Amino acid sequence: MKHRNSHLLVGYWSRLRKGRDLPDQTDIDPRAIKRMLSYVFILEASDPARPVYRLAGTSLCDRFGIELKSTNFLSHWEAGSRGALTALLRQALATKQPVCLSSIATTSDHGMIELETVLAPVSFGPGQPVRFIGLVQVLSDPSPLAGKPIAYERLVGSQLIREDEPLSTFETPPPPMPPMLPAHPRAPHLRLVVSQNKPMTLHFDLDETMRRLADALNIMALPA
Repeated sequence: MKHRNSHLLVGYWSRLRKGRDLPDQTDIDPRAIKRMLSYVFILEASDPARPVYRLAGTSLCDRFGIELKSTNFLSHWEAGSRGALTALLRQALATKQPVCLSSIATTSDHGMIELETVLAPVSFGPGQPVRFIGLVQVLSDPSPLAGKPIAYERLVGSQLIREDEPLSTFETPPPPMPPMLPAHPRAPHLRLVVSQNKPMTLHFDLDETMRRLADALNIMALPA
């Protein structure tokens, strides 16, 4: 995992387990993850070949230009990635471990960004787990999207998550320096930054998103 919020979500998931293999969906308190809630989603994967969003945060829906609730999670992934994703979902549910997906997302006019998606399995009552709490974060400069929605994603890497994995973080790359030598035509345009003391700040419609998530998780609001 590369993004700070990915580590925060997995850490929260781990604390909720309290000695169990998995936390239950009803254990999730939206207030505990409010800084990232706008990019959080719940995925129903009883059929891993057709996983469905049960709900998704407002900023995540804006990224894809549609209301994601009740849509197929695989629908915005290219055909070549769908088989691998289905297998990864099955593996994560069977091993009861979170999985991290690295992907390249593009708009219809080929604006490209790098995304990181974390899927952590949760139970929902007795029986085998069939759901995930997920989070999508942008790793690269989002300006190539130019405000346009993501048209599709391509899977470029994945891993089952170890809870003791060290943290690295990404920030928006600075403007390029004048080249000292001619740039190689295949040189990557993403820049890794391994140290960032100040946490990233996310902006979202908190009240509406928390209300939707609480409703979907069947969580009763507590007094302030």
